[in-house]
Amino acid sequence: MEMKECSIKEFRADCPCRGLFDQIADKWSMMILAVLAEGPLRFNAIKRGLEGITQKALTQTLRKLERNGIIARNVIATSPVAVEYEITPLGRTLIEPFKALYYWTKEKMPEVEAARAAFDERMGETA
Repeated sequence: MEMKECSIKEFRADCPCRGLFDQIADKWSMMILAVLAEGPLRFNAIKRGLEGITQKALTQTLRKLERNGIIARNVIATSPVAVEYEITPLGRTLIEPFKALYYWTKEKMPEVEAARAAFDERMGETA
């Protein structure tokens, strides 16, 4: 498959990077990788670590991450059969950028909250 020309300044609809970016940078993907960072987990253990995620959303996101080579799904031969998920070497390359983004959100949250309050106040005055 031929790689389309992509640019950080222009996210064309047919740019493959845009699709991958959308799939790995959504909120659930990032949180799933954070939960799996310490090691393999079963489905319900992942779900317990992500308050508010539905079973359907978790299943869809795990499949998407598996398809992109970010996580691996391993069947454990027990009775009953169990499945666990773990981050692949490719997926591990995302941990540091995601940590940086997480720490940025923690550090900048007061500024973001101030910006939100100022915006809300301006909107309240004009409404």
